[in-house]
Amino acid sequence: MRIDDPRHTLANPAAEPAVAPADERLDPAYVAKATEAAVEFERFFVSHMLRTMRASTREMADEDSVFNNRVNQDMQDMADDLLAGNMAGQRAFGIADAILRQLVPGAAAAQQKKT
Repeated sequence: MRIDDPRHTLANPAAEPAVAPADERLDPAYVAKATEAAVEFERFFVSHMLRTMRASTREMADEDSVFNNRVNQDMQDMADDLLAGNMAGQRAFGIADAILRQLVPGAAAAQQKKT
């Protein structure tokens, strides 16, 4: 199928979704495991992003900077991991939500109905 085909979902956002929404028979154990895995992946992603940003800061730092002190580096790494965990728990980046929409298509709709 070509991208400019009018039946393509990007070219025609009003088109029906390719996957029908899941019904109320979602396995709660599967949803819980998928949610846990999605949040953990978001934590890993955010942690890696913070670690990469911190590494570039250390490369640019002067020799006598606090960023080049090994003790400070360890503490900053621990703080970055805690921050990544908190951000992932709040789903700040939306990565976990995007993964869940793929793994459990009807879970978001079912959860919105309950609230």
